[in-house]
Amino acid sequence: MTILITGANGNVSSAVLRSLPDSADVRVLVRDAAKAPAGHQVVVGDLDDPQSLVKAFTGVDTLWLLTAMGPQAPHASSNAVWAAKQAGVSHVVRLSAIGAGHDAPTRNGRLHALSDNELQASGLDWTIIKPAFFMQNLLGSVNGATLYSSTGDGRLSPIDVRDIGDFGAAILTDPAPHAGKTYTITGPVSVSLGEMTASLEQVYGERIAYQPIGHEDVYQAMLSAGLPEWIAAVTVEYGKAYSRNWGDFTTPDFETVVGRKARTFVEFAQDHRDVLRAA
Repeated sequence: MTILITGANGNVSSAVLRSLPDSADVRVLVRDAAKAPAGHQVVVGDLDDPQSLVKAFTGVDTLWLLTAMGPQAPHASSNAVWAAKQAGVSHVVRLSAIGAGHDAPTRNGRLHALSDNELQASGLDWTIIKPAFFMQNLLGSVNGATLYSSTGDGRLSPIDVRDIGDFGAAILTDPAPHAGKTYTITGPVSVSLGEMTASLEQVYGERIAYQPIGHEDVYQAMLSAGLPEWIAAVTVEYGKAYSRNWGDFTTPDFETVVGRKARTFVEFAQDHRDVLRAA
């Protein structure tokens, strides 16, 4: 069985690649072969260019489909699904987003719903994964003895990207039992960022305070850092939703599929103590 990984240089797909067994027949799709991750078969193609995909997808059995967040994401996903059908791909494992739906409070979630529905109607076998807030989103959020976040006092159930990699790899290596299923994967507990500071005290050996950041301040800071306006605006949408406890739930999906509990925030913080705290 040949597995093709899209978004191969990104954080999540890189985690999937690390989690796949060495015995797996894995290819990576990249736009520039010179920038491909080492140790894998390389095919060149661009999800924004449908004509580049059919040849790249030929001979592939299972596709890991990840599209970059942005207004163009449904176009990229649609191109990939079309090419997968033309090339004879049998199963698509799609990374969607937490709470994706036509009534989602973020435009990212609403766009993912369009792509989820298109894949479900494609005639291909499919599995959709909706991961919760990434723990890695907090890297660099501890400045001195203070944790900063735009999620207010809202509770959420963050998941380690390494666990998303393990979950994705488990499905990619044995996709048949997961055909037609949508999974929402979360961390083991729902917690506020303020409550997370108790875990950080264990890691740094000192009291860590929590400081919520205003949504307009987040928006302006992201623009000042050179990020696209769309990304800045959607980040604010997520911050507002999480502040209202939109992410206050957990599911058993991760443990059911992987056979262990997802990593805790303490484990994540200990493993990333040097990059969780801003230099």
